[in-house]
Amino acid sequence: MIASGIFDLPWWGHLLVALALTHATIVAVTVYLHRHQTHRALELHPAISHLFRFWLWLTTGMVTKEWVAIHRKHHARVETAEDPHSPQIHGIGRVLGGGVFLYVRESRHRDTIEKFGHGTPNDWIETRLYKQCPICGVVLMALADVVAFGVGPGGLIFAVQMVWIPFWAAGVINGIGHYWGYRNFPVEDASTNIVPWGVLIGGEELHNNHHAYPTSAKLSSAWYELDIGWMYIRLLEMMGLARVRRIAPAPRFSPGKTECDAASVKAVITHRYYVLAQFMRSVGDACRQEIRRLTRHAAAPDGDGLDARSARSLLHWLRLHTWDWRVRRPIALDPLVRKNELLNTVCSLRQELSALWSRSGSSTDQLLKQLRDWRERADASGIAALREFAHRLPHLV
Repeated sequence: MIASGIFDLPWWGHLLVALALTHATIVAVTVYLHRHQTHRALELHPAISHLFRFWLWLTTGMVTKEWVAIHRKHHARVETAEDPHSPQIHGIGRVLGGGVFLYVRESRHRDTIEKFGHGTPNDWIETRLYKQCPICGVVLMALADVVAFGVGPGGLIFAVQMVWIPFWAAGVINGIGHYWGYRNFPVEDASTNIVPWGVLIGGEELHNNHHAYPTSAKLSSAWYELDIGWMYIRLLEMMGLARVRRIAPAPRFSPGKTECDAASVKAVITHRYYVLAQFMRSVGDACRQEIRRLTRHAAAPDGDGLDARSARSLLHWLRLHTWDWRVRRPIALDPLVRKNELLNTVCSLRQELSALWSRSGSSTDQLLKQLRDWRERADASGIAALREFAHRLPHLV
């Protein structure tokens, strides 16, 4: 057994090595496994693609096809009993502390792997080595750490490498990323952005952005958000080792435009989550004032206003959330909302707006008529915030 390694480093040197090695693994997961293999958001040069694959074999033992299939199933069955790792179904404690076990359990379902794992590497080295002996890479990594840094430091570095992805990716992203945080887009699941600076987990912290635009190679959306994975992709692109295929579309505006046309329909559908978010933000103040009034009315003698819990659910809904984490199902608004003119108008128009891009069988002319009708009703609602939003809607191009 090797007592001391090739490199004699101080304690902080070993710490830096551990951080560098685990960061390299995070980059391989987010760039190769997630954005390249799963969502085809970018293309990678075969050399860099195989380098990522080899590194993941060494540091995680994960099989590309299994990881890809499980993540695709997560998107296809999100927040349902078939979701492999939703904290809304399995509980936050189980996903955060044992996400890796949920991953292993799902990887044994061959129907999942075959149905969702298409298009992944199937060459000789994948089928004969990486897939057949995933533990071999991990053993090689352990030996390399011990030889390089000695039994004690090398063993600790290896231990950190082994728990890094199971905790941060399988636990934190799959757990907290569907439980706590802020949202830029009102997608129909519980996904959140954990923090706006995606550095520690390669940009995967911006999970709500990803669920809004799954095939985007760039996960940041707001000006203050940072996606370090996107930085690495741009560096690879400048070196000719990557080509970005898709990023989330950025909305463009034509302030002088006053009428909805076919281009407006296309823009609303393309930027649907942006449009919904702007709609909710536009009516937020007016709705909050009405909620406060109804809450005060409920506290009065013989009051029939909103109780505190219903008010919290409605305020949560206004903050771009669609999921009630307390009961692990979509937010159900109090029936009293339908009896209140302002709140009922807002809820109805939001529902109709989101239904616009669900009508895939409708022609452009039909969708344009529906959009113009929606705009007329919003303009005639008597709610100043809705009228202002309706007047701004044709500016989106």
